[in-house]
Amino acid sequence: MAKLLSLFSILAFVVAMSIVGSQAEDCAQDLSGLMSECKQYVMFPANPKMPPSDGCCGVVQKVNIPCLCSKVTKEIEKVVCMEKVVYVADKCKRPFSHGFKCGSYTVPAK
Repeated sequence: MAKLLSLFSILAFVVAMSIVGSQAEDCAQDLSGLMSECKQYVMFPANPKMPPSDGCCGVVQKVNIPCLCSKVTKEIEKVVCMEKVVYVADKCKRPFSHGFKCGSYTVPAK
């Protein structure tokens, strides 16, 4: 588990460093907040799904989802369970719409 968390931290750092353009600071801050508040709710295995904390939901409510989703790579998807990401967003009252793409993951119909 420690190796998995280390891998996630490294991948998150790589993503943060690769963000460019006018949204760079927003995405980097969003990613940092998500890492500190939400990582335990979105990591594999896919089950069990745990309701996110108030702190996690506070961050989810403020992040630039399209910016972050555009930075999700296959490597990140090996560590972060996109089903859990969708679950957390839904529980935090910021659901993804059917068909929305985040990385290579497409949100299914409910």
